Amino acid sequence: MPVPDALPLDRLSPLLERFRVRASLFHAGPLCGVTHFDAQPGRGFLHVMRNGEMAVRHAAGSGLVARLVVSEPSLVFYPRPLAHDFHNAPTEGADFVCATLDFDQGDAHPLVRALPPLVVLPLARVDGLNETLTLLFGEAERVRCGQRLLADRLFEVLLLQLLRWMLDQRDNPLPVGLLNGLADARLARALTAVHARPGEAWTLERLAAEAGMSRSRFAEAFRNAVGTTPADYVADWRLAIARAELRAGKSLKTLAAELGYANASTLSRLFTQRHGGLSARAWRQQGG
Repeated sequence: MPVPDALPLDRLSPLLERFRVRASLFHAGPLCGVTHFDAQPGRGFLHVMRNGEMAVRHAAGSGLVARLVVSEPSLVFYPRPLAHDFHNAPTEGADFVCATLDFDQGDAHPLVRALPPLVVLPLARVDGLNETLTLLFGEAERVRCGQRLLADRLFEVLLLQLLRWMLDQRDNPLPVGLLNGLADARLARALTAVHARPGEAWTLERLAAEAGMSRSRFAEAFRNAVGTTPADYVADWRLAIARAELRAGKSLKTLAAELGYANASTLSRLFTQRHGGLSARAWRQQGG
């Protein structure tokens, strides 16, 4: 029988099918001089520089380096709302496609919370990008039927390829959080099972069995990688689903049954505890 980490596993689909990311192309072509990108709630950016060179600037207090030089074809990815400026000399002719990324639940999207605030990745480091980029720049450069829709979908493909690379590479360790857990072949089995089947009875024993580990080793490894206990992660994942479904009009009673709680009161108490004393009804009345 194969060992657990030898089995194939799709670590991203259950997560992104539940909490989607929608890309929207807004620029194709060169950028000259100073270009400002403003921060908007729930919105990130994915830029592709195909050639040229530029300096990226961030405001003081942003938590990022004030000036960063990008000197080779690269992806520049901001998962969270963060204002930034590109400085391009007119003679350099740097060529770009740029898209906004709108995350379901905004800053509360599980990936947004797990990702670093900025990822700069040379295109040459990621296998398989050339085909996607050839299609993307081809669609961006000519107006044809369905151009914008196809370009948006290609940006989403590009994001998936970037996330795959982040999970699979070992040179730059990921920060503690969900992606770091998914990068561990054993923990990923437990995390993906929770993402795909949130309503099951996820005891520590069951989660450890999914990972092919003992309870104690699993609990320690999970906390070190993800930054929380397995029980708290399951509760947080269920609450994230509950918030999204409450916004869509689903009742707490229906959600309790779907998410594995004995009754609506149990889910209601958990919701109130995790939202600073605010009940689900009050939370929804305030606009979520």
